[in-house]
Amino acid sequence: METVTTIAAVRERVRGWRREGRRVAFVPTMGNLHAGHVSLIEAARRRGERFVASIFVNPMQFGPNEDFAHYPRTPREDERMLAAAGCNLMFMPEVNEIYPHGPERATRVEVPALSRMLEGEFRPGHFEGVSTVVAKLFHIVEPDVAVFGEKDFQQLTIIRRMVAELCMPVEIVAAPTVRDADGLAMSSRNQYLTADERALAPQIYAALQAAAKRVRSGDADFAGIERAGLLALESAGFRPDYFAVRQAADLGAPAPAARELVVLAAARLGKARLIDNVQVSRS
Repeated sequence: METVTTIAAVRERVRGWRREGRRVAFVPTMGNLHAGHVSLIEAARRRGERFVASIFVNPMQFGPNEDFAHYPRTPREDERMLAAAGCNLMFMPEVNEIYPHGPERATRVEVPALSRMLEGEFRPGHFEGVSTVVAKLFHIVEPDVAVFGEKDFQQLTIIRRMVAELCMPVEIVAAPTVRDADGLAMSSRNQYLTADERALAPQIYAALQAAAKRVRSGDADFAGIERAGLLALESAGFRPDYFAVRQAADLGAPAPAARELVVLAAARLGKARLIDNVQVSRS
């Protein structure tokens, strides 16, 4: 595996592969890789002949009171993990390579309606930062296919919309959420949990499963399902931001006859803010 830090070097390598007729797969990450990321890498390798991963902690998607400065950075360990997974090229740029005039003055990409609900309501500007950096990375790498995890379901939905509306020739592939044995979705932020908090954390998945069971059974009292989910999280010791039942395609409020739904939650536990979701198909 080769590690590069400049846009010019990425383009040179990828265009060489293009001349050879190779299909290029891409996984953008913020590093601090874990088994969930490995599943994305494996999905990418199945869909391309050459594989690029980026590691870039994007300042634009962090709010003023969020953890950009303290976000865990493990570049050497990430490099070993990517090499073992069969990555061909790791792109690890500095902030000024991606934002030469600084993040505050950068041209921005936004998917307005989708970006301002749910996570967007509690993290204003977050998804503008995500869509901007992903658009830039797509123009740098020019992949045939890119893989994103379903754990960040709203992010996945926004990227799909952005790619479609900006006519980007990139196939977006969703990889299923990877969970620990007790159901907790793997996340870099899980390491902020104390031992006692880690024991409680799977309750967020349990609340989502309980809601999904009601939806699956035909229960259309979505407001009641949401209230029950919030109460379950609060009773377990979480500080929930939201617990919502939405249409999977566009995250809109579900019509009574909607078939493909998703239940999403975000809640704080100690210093960690956990997000998760469960997709539901109604008969």
